[in-house]
Amino acid sequence: MSSIGTGYDLSASQFSPDGRVFQVEYAQKAVENSGTVVAIRGKDGIVFGVEKLVLSKLYEKGSNKRIFHIDRHIGLAVAGLLADARQIAEIAREEAANYRSNYGGPIPCAVLADRVSMYMHAYTLYSFVRPFGCSVVISSYDEDGPHMHVIEPSGASHGYYGCAIGKGKQAAKTEIEKIKMKEMSMRELVNEVARIVYTVHDEVKDKAFELELSWVGKGTEGLHQFIPAEVQEEAEKLAKKSLEDSDSDEDM
Repeated sequence: MSSIGTGYDLSASQFSPDGRVFQVEYAQKAVENSGTVVAIRGKDGIVFGVEKLVLSKLYEKGSNKRIFHIDRHIGLAVAGLLADARQIAEIAREEAANYRSNYGGPIPCAVLADRVSMYMHAYTLYSFVRPFGCSVVISSYDEDGPHMHVIEPSGASHGYYGCAIGKGKQAAKTEIEKIKMKEMSMRELVNEVARIVYTVHDEVKDKAFELELSWVGKGTEGLHQFIPAEVQEEAEKLAKKSLEDSDSDEDM
């Protein structure tokens, strides 16, 4: 059987003879061509790090953010097509607002992940729509501690302690597996996340990028926030120093 989608990739509702849905796989390719997203869950919270590729020197710094506030206690980071991701973020906000209106409290992360994943999955079932070309990471903090879920373009959702999506996901996962995340605080994880993003960045293919960082946890009183500028500057400084040290070790 052919491994290419000739004749079987014209509709998201069509299977190939070997059981593949090519349009979903193409959507996953859009995610793999995007900047890397790293998310790590520690003992008291979760830290997001996003490698936002800067495709033009004319872009205003800080524009086209890839980390979104969903509710006071929930953040969302995306890899893939940013326009698609904004739609997913808006759906997530609506679901969070509806839950708060109906039940009088904040929506649990697992419930929000289930609802958003069902919405994304619906776009893989009909021939008149296409799958979303993005993957999203949803994080929250409540009385039970930190929670994190990843939703793929297919609509599949999984809970994670540490994850990476985007073009550098394999190298990032290798780095994440080396650290003892369950014993680390949010403040310690900030430095690790920054180091991993700088390590997996491909300076040959992608010259410039901006590092976006956010956190949610006990230290933020359960609120999802962007990391303060001075903390981010320190983390980036340490990440660059670590990268220089590793380069000098390889030269020796």
